[in-house]
Amino acid sequence: MGVNLSPIVTAKEIELEDLRGRTVAVDAYNTIFQFLSIIRQPDGKPLMDAEGRVTSHLSGILYRTANLIEAGIEPSFVFDGKPNELKAGTIEERIARREKAKREYEEALAEGDLKKAFSKAQQTARMTPEILETSKKLIDLMGLPVVQAPSDGEAQAAYMCGKGDVYAAASQDFDSILFGAPLLVRNLTISGRRKVPGKQLYRDVKTEIIDSKEMLSSLGVTREQLVDVCMMIGTDFNTGINGIGPKKGLKLIQKYGSLEKVMEDTDIDIPEYEEVREIFLNGPKSDDYDVKLRPLDREGILDLMNEYGFSEDRVNNVLNKIEAARKAESDRKKQRSLDAWF
Repeated sequence: MGVNLSPIVTAKEIELEDLRGRTVAVDAYNTIFQFLSIIRQPDGKPLMDAEGRVTSHLSGILYRTANLIEAGIEPSFVFDGKPNELKAGTIEERIARREKAKREYEEALAEGDLKKAFSKAQQTARMTPEILETSKKLIDLMGLPVVQAPSDGEAQAAYMCGKGDVYAAASQDFDSILFGAPLLVRNLTISGRRKVPGKQLYRDVKTEIIDSKEMLSSLGVTREQLVDVCMMIGTDFNTGINGIGPKKGLKLIQKYGSLEKVMEDTDIDIPEYEEVREIFLNGPKSDDYDVKLRPLDREGILDLMNEYGFSEDRVNNVLNKIEAARKAESDRKKQRSLDAWF
């Protein structure tokens, strides 16, 4: 879910081509949830095989990741590890919202209101052990890095970006900035014409990038101070203060300088602020990862996708495109090296 900083953050729109030749650390859970939410049948049901097993995630991973590879982007998928105990409340809220949406979906379906049913169905997506396992398996078979974070995937992606092992972190959530990512890419896998949830409206979703250094400078705060702002708004690890949004929280920190000073001079109180701050600034990360690409395993991919009812011809076609794109990008890099040499 993350913190919504849209009201105070300005992002720069880019094309996928602008990321050509770049390695990007993708927030895997965030991305897979997007696929599970938006890749659905007209009545809101997820894509499923003949046995009723969900396949929306496999479709998204194969076909939408292929678009990234064709654009010359090298994605590494970073998976969440064990959640921090402070996240328990957020997880419980998500479960409650999902159950409520499920009831409303079934009611809308019974009433024949497919528009409402589809909207509610998007809110029922959940990550099962099978979805997690098959997602990792397909990504690995595609020759793409699977990185296991010790805790938050966004923290791990931000760490990899800060070390220079990847160009940017990619997630819909702004939390990557709080975790220290120098560059954050949003809308990486969902750019294009998209339906506005709950409305008969469509909008063009553009891929965008946020430079953390430039953003913090424009706001006149440090990363540490932005974390303080977000704790007042509310994060995945703490409940925010009622009535405080991004703009008001920012003004308070600009005035007082720190959350401690805010709490001293106002009736605002966030008991767990030190623990939450520590999570964002010094949370667990791992150096056990490799972002190098490997050749895809065509036979393995075909076996997996065939098991879940995908068309062999269509899968082969997309694999041909991936291999051609990889070769073209490899040739481009070799030529660039030769040009630099001479």
